[in-house]
Amino acid sequence: MTSTESLHGKLADSLYTEALVLADEMRGYFDQEGRDDRDGLSPYGRVQFACEALKSTTRLMHVIAWLATRRALDNGELGEGQVGPADRRLTEAAPSEPDVLGTLPSDARKLIMAGIDLYERVGRLADGIEAPITAASPARALFRRLESAF
Repeated sequence: MTSTESLHGKLADSLYTEALVLADEMRGYFDQEGRDDRDGLSPYGRVQFACEALKSTTRLMHVIAWLATRRALDNGELGEGQVGPADRRLTEAAPSEPDVLGTLPSDARKLIMAGIDLYERVGRLADGIEAPITAASPARALFRRLESAF
């Protein structure tokens, strides 16, 4: 394992823990405390609340699934041949509507925004891992030369 893979593994573990904690917070809010917030909304507001809750939990499940796959690969629990190209990408998630978010109770909005932030951070990590290295790096070339010399 290279130092980059080790760094990615530690980062993935940290993000995985963050995602699980956020998932638990969302479940607690939307299943319990958020009911009072939802019940205080208009009928249309309740539908918007439910849609945004579904979007946010689905977005978070995409993050958890991608991170679990990365962890399994990094830990050798899955081989490279066992993971297809679609499993290597963070699944596209339905975006939340900014104008709808502005009408939601503040606790719901905070949780949803935390999920969006996490999804975007994991997306940047996923893009960086899966992006091919296109430019020749002098440092990598020197490292390869050193490896082949010994």
